[in-house]
Amino acid sequence: MNEQKPKKQPHEESPKNIMGEPEAPVSAWKKVLSKRWVYPAAYVAAAAIILTLVWVYQDAGRRPMESTPASVTDTVQLPDDEMIRDNTTEKAETSKAASTEDLIWPVANVSEVSIVRPFYEKEGSTEDHQAAMVEYKDTFTPNTGIDLAREDDKPFEVKAALAGKVTRVEEHPLLGYVVEITHANNLKTVYESLTDIKVKQDAEVKQGDTIANAGRNEMEKDLGNHLHFAVYENDELVNPVNVLPSN
Repeated sequence: MNEQKPKKQPHEESPKNIMGEPEAPVSAWKKVLSKRWVYPAAYVAAAAIILTLVWVYQDAGRRPMESTPASVTDTVQLPDDEMIRDNTTEKAETSKAASTEDLIWPVANVSEVSIVRPFYEKEGSTEDHQAAMVEYKDTFTPNTGIDLAREDDKPFEVKAALAGKVTRVEEHPLLGYVVEITHANNLKTVYESLTDIKVKQDAEVKQGDTIANAGRNEMEKDLGNHLHFAVYENDELVNPVNVLPSN
């Protein structure tokens, strides 16, 4: 009789490797990770995520800064700033008023005086030059201003030709008492041959204020009681007649 081989049971598995242990099944993740492109792709994805997070963070950080100018604008409206702007406007208006003020004749009554020695103009004629020369001990000096005197040789009040600050009060051996007033717009007026000084240095004077009386001096003693009046603009002498009103 032929021997019958036993039938294989359904639950029994046939060996996959005759010479050794059966191989374990490979998982799907291992198959994916074994591909060469997996790790570079993972790096790229991670970098994209990081860049996205950085962009979101920066955008969130910028939003508070955009509201900052509004708060700065609000602080400008504080009362202190309003006062500063008001003071600046007031100073500008005061400066404008001072700059529009014209010089006046430095005497109380223009009709009572006359020019007894004119200003020395470089472009003047020979005759004009001779009339504008000051002679002292055989020395001739060009007149730096105009000299005013009364016909009767009496003293007269000397007025401030323009509002300003008294920047010099001194007694000169040749020129007599001298008063200098500094004004806005780089103007300066000088008054010489004075007596009975009414102002002090650093005092503020208004246009038309009495600063002294006309007197005598050694330099121009031939003129008797008179006022020597000079005008400087940007520290340069100018002819006072050109900046004074016509009388």
